[in-house]
Amino acid sequence: MTIGKYPEFSEISMDLRTFLHPKFQNLAEGISEFTFANFYLFRQRHNYRISQLENELIIITGKDNQEPFFILPFGLQDEFILKDIFNKYKTLKCASQSQAEILKKSDYIVYEDRDNFDYLYLRGDLVNLTGRKFHKKKNLLNMFIRNNECQAKPLLEEYRDDALQILEQWHSQHGRPNDFIAAKEALEKMWPLQLCGGIFYIDQQPTAYCLGEELALGKCFVIHFEKAVLKEELKGIYQFINQAFASILPEKYETINREQDLGDPGLRRAKESYHPVGFVKKYKAKLS
Repeated sequence: MTIGKYPEFSEISMDLRTFLHPKFQNLAEGISEFTFANFYLFRQRHNYRISQLENELIIITGKDNQEPFFILPFGLQDEFILKDIFNKYKTLKCASQSQAEILKKSDYIVYEDRDNFDYLYLRGDLVNLTGRKFHKKKNLLNMFIRNNECQAKPLLEEYRDDALQILEQWHSQHGRPNDFIAAKEALEKMWPLQLCGGIFYIDQQPTAYCLGEELALGKCFVIHFEKAVLKEELKGIYQFINQAFASILPEKYETINREQDLGDPGLRRAKESYHPVGFVKKYKAKLS
């Protein structure tokens, strides 16, 4: 296991997990990006590189559309080095609320990154769907269960090939890369990455799965990937997945983090329709 000392950087490789995973698990904020699995699986898409700062802090840099950025998951560096980092990499992404409050008091422009807020739901709400606000969801779910033979199972390694089949079908239906590469590698390496989830069979055919891990000191479960084979006769399948997976999650998880909407209007409406109890807010910062 080797991580370059700043300003030297290293690639994010699997052998860094034993060092980084416990650090991420000790974070209380519950930011969905702040897991080893997330940085590892999206290392190519975002061109992630990692370096060790002073006081055992870590910096992760990346590029989106050739625009550089950096992330400080375990805390801010002292002012001298921080200014140097801002000059080189321009934008701090995924700043926590506590980091944002510190930066606002200094020479930085700090603003909410609403498109990347994580949606938080009470696990019990998604299981029970009680009350008028969930009336339509409950009706759609009940209709789906009446019209289909449904089975939910924990996503164990013995069902991995079925999950890969679902992913391939999902990919062919959507016709664009999206997060396909990361989703496939997540299934292939779910055991070494310690990811877990559920797989759903409709009329005995593998039809949907979800995959994630725990966050926020073990109080929350984040769903990184959720894929389903879309068919006209399967209206209500996402409502079924949502409720069925929440039902098989251990009760120790008080909330479920269903990640961000990325500014997509349709996705935002869908996520808001489940009445989140709150958000994990994230911020961006730049030098003023």
